Amino acid sequence: MSNDKVECEKRRTVLEALGYEVGGTLGHGSYSVVKMAHSQRYLQVAMKIISKRKAPKDFLEKFLPREIYVIRFIRHENIVTFFETIETVNRYYIVMELAVEDLLERIQKENVIEENKACKWFHNLVDGVAHCHERGIVHRDLKCENLLLDSNDVLKITDFGFAKFMDEVIPTDENDSSTSLSHTFCGSYAYAPPEILTGIPYLPHLSDIWSMGVILFAMVYGQLPFNDSNHQMLIQQVQTPVVFPSNTVSTEVKNIINKMLVPANNRIYIEDIRSDSWYNHI
Repeated sequence: MSNDKVECEKRRTVLEALGYEVGGTLGHGSYSVVKMAHSQRYLQVAMKIISKRKAPKDFLEKFLPREIYVIRFIRHENIVTFFETIETVNRYYIVMELAVEDLLERIQKENVIEENKACKWFHNLVDGVAHCHERGIVHRDLKCENLLLDSNDVLKITDFGFAKFMDEVIPTDENDSSTSLSHTFCGSYAYAPPEILTGIPYLPHLSDIWSMGVILFAMVYGQLPFNDSNHQMLIQQVQTPVVFPSNTVSTEVKNIINKMLVPANNRIYIEDIRSDSWYNHI
């Protein structure tokens, strides 16, 4: 029997002993795979399987322990529920709530998301992010692929691999410097704010706000506001006012997007979003 088959049998034995039956693949990462599984205790779940052999050392020693700590720490209806972590010699298994699809998949199916539905999901996103920020956690990798929809069409945040605990007080306006700056590039280029793309130390709470603006734009327009195929062009785009397609959307939704996709010193905060007229129309 080959080494791979031996490992597969060992893995099956460990998981079966813990009451899990692993099913089909839901998605892939660079050194992980997410599978559907049935649990005797939790019923249908998603299982993220991370290979210790494929994953780089800094991920295993820094980012993964931080992700596991964060998802154990937070509980909210708009954050994917974490159940447990299983560690073996060669793998980590992170067992989570099972979702139907991610937001990107839904946008691709529907082309654009009708404004009332987009506003509802944006409420879910704001509530989930606010819950994190209030507990000193910044996500730093918000994007459509990391937002899942459950069977009731409730949006939930997942993938806290780049999340970070901020020990300081969360700022309430641009003059509040009580939160330390981050220096690490995190996230995806198309969702990253200009301060990250240009290598400037940044307030991570505000980088989350920028990413939320990109997500809202993607929902109502069915496309991303910035083209990340050319890095230099992307840097130029994010430092100029956002260009809106000709699709018919309300002036109010354009206004709130404009308040998020601006330089950090002019960018709005969570409380500003919650007082916005478009946000409050449902």
